[in-house]
Amino acid sequence: MGRVLAMAVTAGSGTGNDSERGRGRGNANGSGPTKGKATGASTARAKRSERRDDLPGVWVAYGKLIRLFRERAKLTRQQLADAVGYSVEQVASVEQGRRPAKEAFTEAAERALDALGALAVLQDDVDLAKLPMFFQDFAQIELGALCRYSFDPLLVDGLLQTEAYARAVFAGHCPQLSAEEIEQNVEGRLARQRLLRREAVLNLSFIIGEAALRNVVGDDEVMAEQLRHLLAIGQLGNVEIQIMPSYRGFHPGLNGPFVVLETLEHRRHAYVESQDIGQVVSEASTVSRLTMRYGKLRSLAWNIDESTRFIKELIGDR
Repeated sequence: MGRVLAMAVTAGSGTGNDSERGRGRGNANGSGPTKGKATGASTARAKRSERRDDLPGVWVAYGKLIRLFRERAKLTRQQLADAVGYSVEQVASVEQGRRPAKEAFTEAAERALDALGALAVLQDDVDLAKLPMFFQDFAQIELGALCRYSFDPLLVDGLLQTEAYARAVFAGHCPQLSAEEIEQNVEGRLARQRLLRREAVLNLSFIIGEAALRNVVGDDEVMAEQLRHLLAIGQLGNVEIQIMPSYRGFHPGLNGPFVVLETLEHRRHAYVESQDIGQVVSEASTVSRLTMRYGKLRSLAWNIDESTRFIKELIGDR
């Protein structure tokens, strides 16, 4: 399938509907048994190291940085917690790298600690580390995209999902995710949606299968909110949303969801995902075939006005 930049197990289905954060890293220190008896201090260091092995490095680095700023400002954790509007337990988790900082936390901490942008500059990397490791390569490419085209037959694209819809997707994952994993996956998905309104305009085209909008994810209220959200996002000048009607019969999209994108350097990549497997592909002939198929799908889908009317009809039926 061409040169694969990244391939691994994902959770959830649908293009861009990344889920589980498999971050296994093996033995971080790479050392075998040591000679002699370990001291209490070395044992404690080893245990601390083991606890941090599965934490993204950028979360740990961010935590150390915010602790440095807090101590320089001569603030206790409780005082910083009061200043940023979070609990002292949440501040401690961020400082220890156990929990990623949300954008709102970073903005408040920047003001409280007069960090001069040192924390804010790390936010994109903090958010990126919330995504599955296999998906991070594509997400990084996505950040530098000029245009992005996606086809999703069964689920709404991750860039278009509401918080409630995304939460329902992750809550239904098998095997079941913990509450913390669900929360971090939802945060990662919502953070990616900054692409919709970034300063360097990203041109986006979405084709969504009719079945994805008729299938109730969550409950009727969640779906109604999701449909209204599609109408709102469709009003953005850089976004086009089309619906593929089910009566079209066989078409190239039935082979599965995919994304094609072009970077600011005019390099083209594709991303395909099916049954918990995701791949980023850069081999020119494969990307060309997927681009051709996307053009065919656009011609078969309802146009933008027809798609808008269909979404409004679905809202009226709920």
